[in-house]
Amino acid sequence: MTALLEVRHLRVEFPTRRGTLLALDDISFDIAPGEVLGVVGESGAGKSLTGAAIIGLLEPPGRIAGGEILLEGRRIDQLSADEMRRVRGRQIGAIFQDPLTSLNPLYSVGRQLIETITAHLPLTPRQARARAIELLAATGIPAPEARVDQYPHQFSGGMRQRVVIALALAANPKLIVADEPTTALDVSIQAQIIALLKRVCKEQGAAVMLVTHDMGVIAETCDRVAVMYAGRIAEIGPVQEVIHRPGHPYTAGLMGSIPAMDEDRERLVQIDGAMPRLHAIPNGCAFHPRCPKAFDRCQQQRPELMAAPATSAACWLHGDAA
Repeated sequence: MTALLEVRHLRVEFPTRRGTLLALDDISFDIAPGEVLGVVGESGAGKSLTGAAIIGLLEPPGRIAGGEILLEGRRIDQLSADEMRRVRGRQIGAIFQDPLTSLNPLYSVGRQLIETITAHLPLTPRQARARAIELLAATGIPAPEARVDQYPHQFSGGMRQRVVIALALAANPKLIVADEPTTALDVSIQAQIIALLKRVCKEQGAAVMLVTHDMGVIAETCDRVAVMYAGRIAEIGPVQEVIHRPGHPYTAGLMGSIPAMDEDRERLVQIDGAMPRLHAIPNGCAFHPRCPKAFDRCQQQRPELMAAPATSAACWLHGDAA
């Protein structure tokens, strides 16, 4: 199947007084229509930054310094701010972590939905209002005809997040970038939001990039998963293979730190140390100071993604000499 989103050798830099920080270094992946790609890793690994680069919302002075981003074969990383704004509403929907920052407290949710719909679709205000009510119903908000005229503060956290999802879906986008969409919600609401995202993905044939640090959400939702570490992809592959047969020691450590219901383990695995800061990323493999399996080559040469038994992993354990 042809990829809907292609990210090729993406580099993102932040110029500072102490020099240029390389925040994303040579990131490549693609997502097919109807596929959910999970992006997981510790805080600071570059997950949200990757999403921000794709939707054209990098915080200055951050900038794309190399590579390309293609949506349906068209480059979108070089578009002007105005052109990108049109793409962002019409072809890319964005769902952020905190619904309060995505909604304007001064406008009813209906007005916000109608403005978004009429900006991107050739509908009259009456048709747009009908579509807004339809979207609220589709995202599981009860009595949408009445609630469409209510304000964000009249909705609970879970309901606000549904409104944000409705806003993201307003113009039937081809790609949805969801950045920690369930973090602020309790577990039962999380499950509903995840089910909703999956359903929308299948029904509309949209590609979804789901950024999270919750492996439970990844296991439940995604088709494939990319594990990020220090601004690079450490491993990428089908979600069940990454969980059960990880090819990178970092991924193995992440998976070992999750309590399992079906195993009787005395202790969880712990990854010693912390992820390096952007101005102090070590030579070779960035993970080697924390890696229990590191050897000389890991300290000198940086591995690219290579074939592991079940996935692709940036690890010399799978190199020719290994």
